[in-house]
Amino acid sequence: MKQIAFYQTMLGLVGIAEKNGALTDLFFGREHQPQDSVERETPLLREAAKQLKEYLAGKRKTFELALAPEGTSFRKTVWGALREIPYGETRSYKQVATVIGQPGASRAIGMANNKNPLLILIPCHRVISNSGKLVGYAAGLDVKEKLLELEKHRVRR
Repeated sequence: MKQIAFYQTMLGLVGIAEKNGALTDLFFGREHQPQDSVERETPLLREAAKQLKEYLAGKRKTFELALAPEGTSFRKTVWGALREIPYGETRSYKQVATVIGQPGASRAIGMANNKNPLLILIPCHRVISNSGKLVGYAAGLDVKEKLLELEKHRVRR
């Protein structure tokens, strides 16, 4: 069973879940709460919320948290590649596909992004269309744009 806690952030209400000492989910609002969860704050969830708030305040560029996203081996490979995209930078779906050794898998990369259970912590917001446009984000394009602007602004400092 997952432990879950909710925290108010500058982007709205965020839910964070953990299981067996690693984070499994980060999402916006209560309606996306995993079914196999019980609301109970743990030290790991408190630390995750602290690091998330530091990131949103521009005081943190990387997360030091144990992550255990649940998904297929392909999705986990994609999510691993996303974690390698540097703070303040973006990559296209095609670039991510090339990094994982499957240059023709841009659409599959998009689907893996769409199923990312750990928004922000696995930075799928850093993936943009091949043309450079912002497309798709589970929390909405306005949130994606805010995250990219936050990082862009902090990189310049």
